[in-house]
Amino acid sequence: MFAKLTGKIDTLFQDSLILDVGGVGYHVFASGRTLGLIGDAGSPVSLLIETHVREDHIHLYGFSSLQERDWFRLLTSVQGVGAKSGLAILTVCPPERLPMVIASNDSNALRQADGVGPKLAVRICTELKDKVQNMNLGVAAHQPMIASTKKGKAKADDVTPPANDFSIDQDAVSALVNLGYGRAEAFSAVLSARQKSNDNPATIDYLIKSALKELAG
Repeated sequence: MFAKLTGKIDTLFQDSLILDVGGVGYHVFASGRTLGLIGDAGSPVSLLIETHVREDHIHLYGFSSLQERDWFRLLTSVQGVGAKSGLAILTVCPPERLPMVIASNDSNALRQADGVGPKLAVRICTELKDKVQNMNLGVAAHQPMIASTKKGKAKADDVTPPANDFSIDQDAVSALVNLGYGRAEAFSAVLSARQKSNDNPATIDYLIKSALKELAG
């Protein structure tokens, strides 16, 4: 099975691409996030590959990072979440935010993905909540696999936030819990604060103060 493919983009589609590897064209499905990062036709790119073999087809799914690939595997382990829905979720919810979305039971965020209804969104949060608490994606999971972007070679910051963002979020949640707030509402408040941070430095002090304002409102 394929684990990684490196080549040049031949053709881009709405939900996939044709990757030219030594003159052989591979049809690879990918999230909107990855497709937006890899550049235009002719750009060199390296993608991690997940291969799905069925009786009637062999499909390849490409990912810009280990983190994105691991989340695809985790999402598709939930009954009712197929490969298409998994990519749709990764399109609307970046991998670095999914732990907070799941832990805070933010099913509305998952429902923004095509093919994910209310019941399925709740099931995803319910089934993955314990796994999110124990998951260990590691620093390497945040490193990009993309060889280039529209403006040249990709940098890690162009693909994902710093690897310690999730740790900062967890510390902020713990601080709120110590102040007497429930873990679920603390997760939701920190997630909302992170989403509203924009260009402000998302330090733990900033997140705690912003989350307290959310809780007070």
